[in-house]
Amino acid sequence: MSEETMPDTEMLKAEIKKLSARAMQAKMDLHDLSEELPVGWSQIPAVAKRAHDAFALLESKRLELKMQLDAVANEGAG
Repeated sequence: MSEETMPDTEMLKAEIKKLSARAMQAKMDLHDLSEELPVGWSQIPAVAKRAHDAFALLESKRLELKMQLDAVANEGAG
Protein backbone atom coordinates (compact mmCIF):
# COMPACT_ATOMS: atom_id res chain seq x y z
CA MET A 1 0.00 0.00 0.00
CA SER A 2 1.46 3.36 -0.95
CA GLU A 3 2.25 5.93 1.72
CA GLU A 4 -0.31 8.38 0.31
CA THR A 5 -3.13 5.83 0.07
CA MET A 6 -2.94 4.57 3.64
CA PRO A 7 -3.67 7.92 5.35
CA ASP A 8 -6.39 8.68 2.77
CA THR A 9 -7.99 5.31 3.42
CA GLU A 10 -7.80 5.75 7.18
CA MET A 11 -9.27 9.26 6.94
CA LEU A 12 -12.09 7.94 4.77
CA LYS A 13 -12.79 5.12 7.24
CA ALA A 14 -12.98 7.68 10.07
CA GLU A 15 -15.33 9.84 8.01
CA ILE A 16 -17.53 6.82 7.26
CA LYS A 17 -17.69 6.02 10.96
CA LYS A 18 -18.94 9.56 11.71
CA LEU A 19 -21.38 9.49 8.80
CA SER A 20 -22.69 6.12 9.94
CA ALA A 21 -23.41 7.56 13.40
CA ARG A 22 -25.22 10.52 11.80
CA ALA A 23 -27.23 8.21 9.56
CA MET A 24 -28.24 6.03 12.51
CA GLN A 25 -29.31 9.15 14.44
CA ALA A 26 -31.38 10.30 11.45
CA LYS A 27 -32.96 6.83 11.30
CA MET A 28 -33.84 7.01 14.99
CA ASP A 29 -35.28 10.52 14.56
CA LEU A 30 -37.52 9.22 11.78
CA HIS A 31 -38.50 6.22 13.91
CA ASP A 32 -39.28 8.41 16.92
CA LEU A 33 -41.36 10.72 14.77
CA SER A 34 -43.34 7.77 13.42
CA GLU A 35 -44.12 6.60 16.94
CA GLU A 36 -45.49 10.02 17.89
CA LEU A 37 -47.86 10.32 14.93
CA PRO A 38 -50.17 12.06 14.34
CA VAL A 39 -48.31 14.58 16.51
CA GLY A 40 -45.58 16.19 14.42
CA TRP A 41 -46.89 14.86 11.10
CA SER A 42 -45.86 18.07 9.34
CA GLN A 43 -42.21 17.29 10.13
CA ILE A 44 -42.25 14.04 8.14
CA PRO A 45 -40.78 15.46 4.89
CA ALA A 46 -37.92 17.31 6.62
CA VAL A 47 -36.98 14.41 8.90
CA ALA A 48 -37.24 11.90 6.05
CA LYS A 49 -35.05 14.10 3.83
CA ARG A 50 -32.38 14.32 6.54
CA ALA A 51 -32.40 10.53 6.85
CA HIS A 52 -32.32 10.07 3.07
CA ASP A 53 -29.46 12.54 2.63
CA ALA A 54 -27.47 11.01 5.50
CA PHE A 55 -27.74 7.51 4.06
CA ALA A 56 -27.03 8.70 0.50
CA LEU A 57 -23.81 10.39 1.64
CA LEU A 58 -22.82 7.35 3.71
CA GLU A 59 -23.39 5.06 0.74
CA SER A 60 -21.33 7.28 -1.58
CA LYS A 61 -18.42 7.35 0.88
CA ARG A 62 -18.57 3.57 1.28
CA LEU A 63 -18.39 3.23 -2.49
CA GLU A 64 -15.46 5.67 -2.58
CA LEU A 65 -13.64 3.55 0.03
CA LYS A 66 -14.34 0.36 -1.92
CA MET A 67 -12.96 1.93 -5.08
CA GLN A 68 -9.87 3.12 -3.19
CA LEU A 69 -9.25 -0.31 -1.71
CA ASP A 70 -9.81 -2.00 -5.07
CA ALA A 71 -7.30 0.39 -6.69
CA VAL A 72 -4.74 -0.39 -4.00
CA ALA A 73 -5.32 -4.14 -4.42
CA ASN A 74 -4.91 -3.85 -8.18
CA GLU A 75 -1.78 -1.75 -7.72
CA GLY A 76 -0.28 -4.44 -5.52
CA ALA A 77 -1.22 -7.20 -7.95
CA GLY A 78 0.38 -5.46 -10.93
